[in-house]
Amino acid sequence: MLYQLHEFQRTMLNPLTAWAQATAKTFTNPLSPLSLVPGAPRLAAGYELLYRLGKAYEKPEFNIKSVRSNGRDIPIVEQTILDKPFCKLVRFKRYADDPDTIKLLKDEPVVLVCAPLSGHHSTLLRDTVRTLLQDHKVYVTDWVDARMVPVEHGEFHLSDYIRYIQEFIRHIGAENLNVISVCQPTVPVLAAISLMASAGEKTPRTMTMMGGPIDARKSATAVNSLATNKSYEWFENNVIYTVPANYPGHGRRVYPGFLQHAGFVAMNPDRHVSSHYDYYLSLVQGGSDDAEAHVKFYDEYNAVLDMAAEYYLETIRTVFQEFRLANGTWVVDGEPVRPQDIKSTALLTIEGELDDISGAGQTAAAHDLCTGIAKTRKQHLTAEKCGHYGIFSGRRWRDSVYPELRDFIRKYRA
Repeated sequence: MLYQLHEFQRTMLNPLTAWAQATAKTFTNPLSPLSLVPGAPRLAAGYELLYRLGKAYEKPEFNIKSVRSNGRDIPIVEQTILDKPFCKLVRFKRYADDPDTIKLLKDEPVVLVCAPLSGHHSTLLRDTVRTLLQDHKVYVTDWVDARMVPVEHGEFHLSDYIRYIQEFIRHIGAENLNVISVCQPTVPVLAAISLMASAGEKTPRTMTMMGGPIDARKSATAVNSLATNKSYEWFENNVIYTVPANYPGHGRRVYPGFLQHAGFVAMNPDRHVSSHYDYYLSLVQGGSDDAEAHVKFYDEYNAVLDMAAEYYLETIRTVFQEFRLANGTWVVDGEPVRPQDIKSTALLTIEGELDDISGAGQTAAAHDLCTGIAKTRKQHLTAEKCGHYGIFSGRRWRDSVYPELRDFIRKYRA
């Protein structure tokens, strides 16, 4: 019933937000007499803020058209390589027309970026992808909003997530592949590669784990505490709802994105209130750069997706309540998950010093599990003054974290 009420609220707000947007423009358009009214900038800013607070946020585009690489502007074309019901494997193809640049691009390492399936769309990693494209061939897992997947496609379990990752690795080719997992996927990606190693398959050349809950018992955060303080049954009875009739996934049980978004905001409410007030002041004062940065961030932050109920609940139990990966008790489709069987893949873990989502030591725990990897092929980085998002997006990612990641990948290139 909560999902239906949420959709009803959205429908009721649509006329209000459309009116607020139109009114804001009438107070800013120089051809409008209302733009000459005393206090017009404040009125326009207030209506614009009302519009931003009430509007519906759809999935943004990656919108990466070109990158600067090897001293040249390289055009980018986004291609869907594999189209699965719950995920698309997307490649950002780089193009050039002179032989020297073509050779340079061809010889650069291949990267698979495993984006989180934890509420936000894969476009949250836009800055990650854009930066990687300077020196790498880049593939990304683009997860599909569960409310858009018809029920005839069946359920989506945590084990299906693992099989998807394995299929993508095989399709690209493990021999020269470098896998980067950001936050939530560190656990299923490590499981996927472990199972491939146990089966005698070739595994990727390197794997990088960034800010993920490999062992959520270490330095528990508010996210971890919620999962341990509530029972599995509580989550099943209180946060799982059925997709309403106005979506292709009508009837599917999901953990709604709007609940996840409410949880994100509740973690730092003061910061969000302050950010919106600063946005209002920027509009009043004509600070277009600050206002544009706010819009870009919240267009991404407020765009959320639903997760299949079975996947979400299994993740809660497996990762945050029973710690099966860290305890060595995880079995997937009858096969034990044994990170110690990984031998030929180099390991890099990255944590943010100020990460309030994945606490200190949670990601580095992968080193203790991957005992089959030689110590000389393991590396850890704690990014100073970085929060959770700072390790994969923003200035500190580009200036501090990325150079370390790039050099690590190149160290083990063919």
